Amino acid sequence: MSELYLKDEDYIANTYTRVHLEPKYGEGSYLIDINNERYLDMYSGISVSLAGHSEKSIIEAIIEQSNKYIHLSNNFICRPAVELAEILVKNTFAQKVFFTNSGTEANETAIKIARKYGKSRGKTKILSAYNSFHGRTMGSLSLTAQEKYQESFKPLLENVEYFEFNNADDLEEKLSDEVSAVFIELVQGEGGVVLADKPFFEKLSILSEKYDFLIVIDEIQTGLGRTGKFLACEHFDIKPDIVTVAKGLGGGLPIGAALLGNKCKDILSKGEHGSTFAPNPVASAAGLAVLKIILKDSFLNDINRKSEYIISNLRKIKNSHPDIINDVRGIGLMIGIDVGEFAQLIKEKAFKNKLLLNTTANKIIRLLPALNISYEEIDRFIEIFSHIIFEINFDLLKL
Repeated sequence: MSELYLKDEDYIANTYTRVHLEPKYGEGSYLIDINNERYLDMYSGISVSLAGHSEKSIIEAIIEQSNKYIHLSNNFICRPAVELAEILVKNTFAQKVFFTNSGTEANETAIKIARKYGKSRGKTKILSAYNSFHGRTMGSLSLTAQEKYQESFKPLLENVEYFEFNNADDLEEKLSDEVSAVFIELVQGEGGVVLADKPFFEKLSILSEKYDFLIVIDEIQTGLGRTGKFLACEHFDIKPDIVTVAKGLGGGLPIGAALLGNKCKDILSKGEHGSTFAPNPVASAAGLAVLKIILKDSFLNDINRKSEYIISNLRKIKNSHPDIINDVRGIGLMIGIDVGEFAQLIKEKAFKNKLLLNTTANKIIRLLPALNISYEEIDRFIEIFSHIIFEINFDLLKL
């Protein structure tokens, strides 16, 4: 173990499992280590590096803004933040934007809005789905209906209840005039890349009208082109009141946002919510560069074509090795491969072959590559992954 790894263990709180790779620099879809070995990165910082590592236009935007000012207090307007908010509003349902430093803070903002919306109406409850993931701060954690994340930190936020994802009957049973908001993901990423059903969201919209609650969609992982639409909710017949985004918004710099629809745009009054650092001018400038890439002509269509190419190839591998691959599912460049008990073994073998894979829910290989990944890089992934599956299958046959 290198000296740096030992210092990491000594000086940084040990809450992460490290990959034994010391990056020297990033380049597109590759991470290069201190020995100049190139690793194909198929999860891009868990969907943060949407345009890959070291994208030139993002770096230039960061440098240019850094030479002007790095930080302002919220006593002053910030040009890159205003321009970023304008693009987000003009390309979504939103009327206004509240900027944060992260995804969990965006969800905390949405919780406060939901509480205030409900307060004058006698609505005290918030609902979220089982198997969801909304963040690690106490409010967002209260919405994250997975025991493994919550258990050590109870008691959590009061008046939060859970329903079964994609089960409209269960949702309706939990609803009442006391509910102020329903928080929902369109794809449960941390929960195993589980996709939402369109009929569920059709019913959710109807129920929202009936019970007067806010629809809050967590698009921290699915937003900003990841699913082949600017926002994943565009795939569904639904009008959200709030959408939370983060991860790739800053091109690697920390920034999030709560996109506020007409019902919510003016709920928070001056002084009721804020942030020392958000919106950071440099992160906002990086966000402008990111959105310019995503909103280029044909960029989103290219994501959908690459998605079809990857999924079709993975399903061919599945058909040849059904004892190892149980399912391939996904939308855009958010893809889950259910490999059951083999997930960790595949991840380890991939690393030996200089392929970086992410696992979730203990059995899912979760693919979140850079949105501008090339077909050559996709073919490289398919080649290595196919070889690994063949190797595991061969070993099983020998038993």
